[in-house]
Amino acid sequence: MMDTQRTYRIAAIPGDGIGQEVIPAGLDVLAAAAERDGGFKFQVETFDWGSERFLARGAMMPEGGLDRLRGFDAIYFGSAGDPRVPDHLSLWGLRLAICQPLDLYANVRPARLLPGVRSPLRAGTASNLDWVIVRENSEGEYAGAGGRVHRGLAQEVGLDVSVFTRDGVDRIQRFALELARRRPAKRLTLVTKSNAQRHGMVLWDEVFEEVRQDFPDIATDKMLVDAMTTRMVLDPASLDTIVATNLHADVLSDLAAALTGSIGIAPTANLDPARRAPSMFEPIHGSAFDIMGKGIANPIGAFWSGVMLLEHLGEGAAAKALMTAIEQVTGRGEVLPRDLGGTAATQAVTDAVRAALAGKNI
Repeated sequence: MMDTQRTYRIAAIPGDGIGQEVIPAGLDVLAAAAERDGGFKFQVETFDWGSERFLARGAMMPEGGLDRLRGFDAIYFGSAGDPRVPDHLSLWGLRLAICQPLDLYANVRPARLLPGVRSPLRAGTASNLDWVIVRENSEGEYAGAGGRVHRGLAQEVGLDVSVFTRDGVDRIQRFALELARRRPAKRLTLVTKSNAQRHGMVLWDEVFEEVRQDFPDIATDKMLVDAMTTRMVLDPASLDTIVATNLHADVLSDLAAALTGSIGIAPTANLDPARRAPSMFEPIHGSAFDIMGKGIANPIGAFWSGVMLLEHLGEGAAAKALMTAIEQVTGRGEVLPRDLGGTAATQAVTDAVRAALAGKNI
């Protein structure tokens, strides 16, 4: 009999630390979601790229690794970071070495309060917290431009140059506005620091004034990044879709994750909206070496990233089923990882989500 199932090729890169634990758990629930749906399946290839490889061979990923990735439909990534390897080497050797050359310029980070999860905000304040933070992912403060001179001397200089191009700013702002258009609130906030950063941030403001004219149905406003942190804590319901530079959105999205209960639940999609290259999906919690190997890592950020992966592949029904399963597990409160106030191990949370997926009420 001819196999009529859609097959998606997934490149799994667990990377470092608890990435080695949550990515296998995520692949487990993704397989369960595919099995429940019945219309598609995954073909997964796992890569051993990361700091262990760096220590053994001098490189986080092999030469030609990017070309190998191009043939996949999506990349499922764990983390990069190991106390034995300087952070700038692990990050630029793996995660950024994938995102930048593949031009995965739209980093999308949803943040909302899941059922049964407590926010550190006072009761009621976080009830309407439902944001999507769009981070420019290819240039800005993380462009990699700069250098060091006069090393070891008193006059040693280290420079990191923020690079903003009109094209780069235009495309991420348009992406964010189009995303805001698909959300019920139809509201977008631009975040910069243009009172102190007089050139690149001012370019962001000026381009925004032009681009937003093409989206008259979207309510827009602007915030300085320092004031934005206050607004996120004191008036979360006033925000919906947020767009900011590489650095600012990186910091704000970690704050958003904390306000929704834990960085362990937060997902990320690194997208090429033009689909010229495979997009990459990852939890934002990092390698967390302090809990590595204990079996207690929170896999929900990896699961939610899997939801975004399914959505990107066009498997909306399976994505909805997996998200519903996650919400059922957190909502019952019986099987919660430690960072959400429970005692459940990684495998127990994985088993609970699999069981919810197998249920009839999704």
